Amino acid sequence: MSLESDERGDSSEVIPEEERIQRILKNIREPEIAIQNVVSSADIRQRLDLHEISRRIKKSRYDPEKFPGLVLKIDEPKAALLLFSSGKFVCTGTKSVEESAKAINAAIEVLQKHGIEVKGRPLIKAENIVASAKLHVKVDIERLALELENTLYEPEQFPGLIFRMKDPDVVFLIFASGSLVCTGAKKESDVRRAVYKLRDILARKGYLVFE
Repeated sequence: MSLESDERGDSSEVIPEEERIQRILKNIREPEIAIQNVVSSADIRQRLDLHEISRRIKKSRYDPEKFPGLVLKIDEPKAALLLFSSGKFVCTGTKSVEESAKAINAAIEVLQKHGIEVKGRPLIKAENIVASAKLHVKVDIERLALELENTLYEPEQFPGLIFRMKDPDVVFLIFASGSLVCTGAKKESDVRRAVYKLRDILARKGYLVFE
């Protein structure tokens, strides 16, 4: 069922395009966005002796024959870190960029408490923010796959459509239910901007399905 025809009333009335889109969006709940994981990198700009860290910190895991990094888990905020001998860290498992930075600093505190000297402040950078979202309206992904550029849809293998957005530079998984997964953002604000931009594209091109 088309929401547009119901709102027009008189089918002869000509409604400006922007007003038409705003009427459509006004009748949809705001997108529900939740960050699921933040991957950040850090560099303390000094070499680390991972064998010595493994010996001193019993809860760490280090098996250089299988993987060159040492695994260190942090309880508050809950996160897992990979430490490399180059002094570079990778942090995963937090729900915000702020929490990720806190986890990296908490890991440095753990090192220092166990007698591992860390001389400088870490250079921290968010590398990938993974978020889920609900549009609260269904999407015609069959037509979306045929008409929209930068998409990949192979329903025999996976029910979601892949769409690469250029600005911001993110990748979406779009499901017919209106559920989304957004990856690749470097800032939390870019996640929100990308979701609302996608919703606007879908509304303008008529890919939203109203029942």
